[in-house]
Amino acid sequence: MQRRDRIDNWAAAVDNRAATPGHEAHFEAWSDRSAAFRATHPPQTRPYGDEAREVFDLWMPDGAPKGLLIFLHGGWWMNFDKSFFSDLAAGPLAHDWAVAIPSYTLLPTISLTDLVQQVRRAVLGMAGAVPDVPVVLSGHSAGGHLAAMLGTEAAALEASIHTRLQRIISISGVHDLRPLLSLPINDTLAITAQEAVALSPALLTPRGGFDLVAWVGALELPEFRRQNALLGVAWGGYAATQTIEAAGLDHFTAFAPLADPSSELTGLVVG
Repeated sequence: MQRRDRIDNWAAAVDNRAATPGHEAHFEAWSDRSAAFRATHPPQTRPYGDEAREVFDLWMPDGAPKGLLIFLHGGWWMNFDKSFFSDLAAGPLAHDWAVAIPSYTLLPTISLTDLVQQVRRAVLGMAGAVPDVPVVLSGHSAGGHLAAMLGTEAAALEASIHTRLQRIISISGVHDLRPLLSLPINDTLAITAQEAVALSPALLTPRGGFDLVAWVGALELPEFRRQNALLGVAWGGYAATQTIEAAGLDHFTAFAPLADPSSELTGLVVG
């Protein structure tokens, strides 16, 4: 049987909101769950720079931390902040892992090139707040892109932090930016052709020393599943990689298992 893999409508291929009726309810649920978690588990909030959004929330376990999960939020680099995702700390915390979740300056106020460097500084600050333990770096969608970028030679974390980097878990990550260039969303993002090549993790070489989990919901749009598989294949010659399509999850729920101490995704952080 002949397969037809060509995408004729790239805007629809990456439009999770249009593909998910009632998607707004997910945003409300993220906010409500996170507010409830913060009410019972108030974080420390610390700056990593001087700008208004250069802050992160930090949760520490009761005893000495066994590791640090850093989670970078998504939203096409132009939506949301750390406060929507606080409940994701619950899973790792139950295993005595510290969790840090930053906000960052949103596009188009900042260029994507500068945003990668801002998040690099954020990781330095967060890792410095929880020294001498392994680091797992994760993120969802645009945050998955940023997490993967920080594992490349191009974005080069400080050696002292990179040597602690145990795993990158990109959840529903955008790993090849070139398809975005001609889409209406790029009228806002303003990603340049040069950036689309220079800042696409799938086109770059990972530094090594860590392994990769490329995780995507099995119910996501085919293009996000392709982007997920692409990074696993592209980095497979340089790092141990796992490519996972999680049953029953879509783009708006793919990261939710982090809130569950017994989930497979939490196990990939703390295991």
